[in-house]
Amino acid sequence: MQIKSKFSSSGSGIFSVTDDLLTQYDAINLAHGTPDFPFSQELIENAHEAMQAEGSQQAPWAGLMVLREKIADKISFLYTHSYHPDTEVTVMPSAKEAVFASIAAVVHAGDEVIYFEPSVDSYAAMISLQGATPVAIRLEAPHFTPDWNQVRARINARTRMIIINSPHNPTASVLSEADVQALRDLVKDSPVIILSDEVYEHLVFDGDEHRSMSAYPDLAARSIVVTSFSKVFKVSGWHVAYCVAPAILTREIRQVQQYVMFPADTPMQYALAAIMEQPNHYMTLSTIYQEKRDLLAHGLKSSRFELLPSKGGYFMLAGFGHFSDLSDVDMVRKLIVDHGVATLPLSAFYSDGTDQAVIRLTFSKDDETLEEGARRLCEV
Repeated sequence: MQIKSKFSSSGSGIFSVTDDLLTQYDAINLAHGTPDFPFSQELIENAHEAMQAEGSQQAPWAGLMVLREKIADKISFLYTHSYHPDTEVTVMPSAKEAVFASIAAVVHAGDEVIYFEPSVDSYAAMISLQGATPVAIRLEAPHFTPDWNQVRARINARTRMIIINSPHNPTASVLSEADVQALRDLVKDSPVIILSDEVYEHLVFDGDEHRSMSAYPDLAARSIVVTSFSKVFKVSGWHVAYCVAPAILTREIRQVQQYVMFPADTPMQYALAAIMEQPNHYMTLSTIYQEKRDLLAHGLKSSRFELLPSKGGYFMLAGFGHFSDLSDVDMVRKLIVDHGVATLPLSAFYSDGTDQAVIRLTFSKDDETLEEGARRLCEV
């Protein structure tokens, strides 16, 4: 049987290789952003209670209204923008599915979609699946901030969407007020839609703030904002996310949703709706993760690695080109095999495999793991 693949390559080979080596050598996992420290016992109790009560049946396609109302309240509280829970808030089984549904809903064959690299590999694949063209604009080290002149030069009559991600995975950069203003100027009086991936919205450090597209009326009017409960409540296995958008966009997103996914798990939705009544569960996250960032950075102070700025999310980049000629893939392999620490190569986040001799580490781990991982990296 001959199959013509829709993908030019598998695209994720290094991730599976890293997983296999991590298991084989029982390495410390600083590669994957899966928190391994305790999460809310209250959340578990909420979910258990929902399972015992009304939580065994399928929720409405757009999500439980009680959860959609809590989401709308949270956004109004944080960003002063009002979304109607019935027509503008949609609960999804995961942020990745929310991104896919958003792209599939509004991007057509022949369109172009601008996004920024390095990035998670799913953006370009999802765009290509629509018969559209992904247009990558490079973020340059060490600060990885967008060059808006480049964006302006790439916008044309076929540009349907711009995808932004702040705080950014994998570079840990965040959009500044100047970045937001530049974006506003670029899309003013245009038909361009913004897809804003904000899953790390509550992880911004050093006194800075998250600048959601929901906080700017002109941008909110043309934006789809996606975020995730798994990042907020440290439950990466609880796949519940949501997207908010003007009603005209939400209608199209829900049209896609109904054909490709079921609603998110009902008891998890009830549990999350209950815990969202206490904002401290997400308002304190930046402090918790900044302490973990600083712990890892302090532990690596005597290492040979050069740490790049980490302003948000739970990732940190480290350069090694000044002391090694290895490729970043080979460096990752060496760290696992010889030193028992798993990281990821930054080249895995570029469509063309650009190698800048940089690796990505996560600090979403318990303190003992971070301290031991740093100790081993100091031996390199």
